[in-house]
Amino acid sequence: MKGFSLKTFKGNNRHSWQLVIVSFFIVFVIATVIYTFFYLRYDPTLTNLEGRLQKISFQHPLGTDHLGRDVLTRLLLGGQQTIGYSLLALVAAVLIGIPFGLIAGYKRGMIDRIFMRIADGFLAFPDTIVAIVLAGLLGAGIGNLVLAIILVKWVNYARLVRSTVLTEVQKEYVLVARINGLPASTIMSKHLLPHIVGHVLVMGSLDLGKIILLISAFSYIGLGAQPPTPEWGAMLNDSRPYFQSMPELMIYPGLAIVIVVLISNMVGDYFRDRFDVKKEVRQ
Repeated sequence: MKGFSLKTFKGNNRHSWQLVIVSFFIVFVIATVIYTFFYLRYDPTLTNLEGRLQKISFQHPLGTDHLGRDVLTRLLLGGQQTIGYSLLALVAAVLIGIPFGLIAGYKRGMIDRIFMRIADGFLAFPDTIVAIVLAGLLGAGIGNLVLAIILVKWVNYARLVRSTVLTEVQKEYVLVARINGLPASTIMSKHLLPHIVGHVLVMGSLDLGKIILLISAFSYIGLGAQPPTPEWGAMLNDSRPYFQSMPELMIYPGLAIVIVVLISNMVGDYFRDRFDVKKEVRQ
């Protein structure tokens, strides 16, 4: 069969199982959200000191924590907090970065030089260090943490979009659009933006895991979600004194973070293989 090879088969097989895992995860997240909205039996913030540190039972499938709160309930709602705020920060950074990158890459001149100086200032230090400084200046709280992450991350998407635009504006279809008198806004939205979407999807899906880790880590050290809000990083921090007596209190949120980050990286790998034009040409 022409064009068939073992390498191609392995590549297709890899895409298939990645797609199955990603689809299963999406269905699981949707089912979890529906469950937490309609069928939760316990208040995640209501304390019950008489029922503290209970082991797994039919009444409490994952036991209770040091304040008698149902661990499963807090774990599910903590996932909503961690993943939800991570998606919020990611979407906001993308929506800010794309217009800046489009305008800087297409207009060039003074706009591009000003943007590059701002970007160089942000990129002079690691993302985590800048986020810590901003979160410390803004104050503890999940809202301030999300704002700090947005201020750090938008530059990466703007630089990605700018570099893609600089490559695309040299191609014939953009030159033809300019000769035909199309306005810059139409060229950017109709011609350049579709070539950017794939690159942004790849970077965003890979970045989601990093943002989840950032929010969890900052909540763990007290700069993110504040008690009694259920959040995976905060749950890890609350469970530290009881690690020897009930290690599962730290294992559950820690395992949830690891699984979600691994799956988000898997989604990133899938999009990278799906949109990597150079790789398709090599194959």
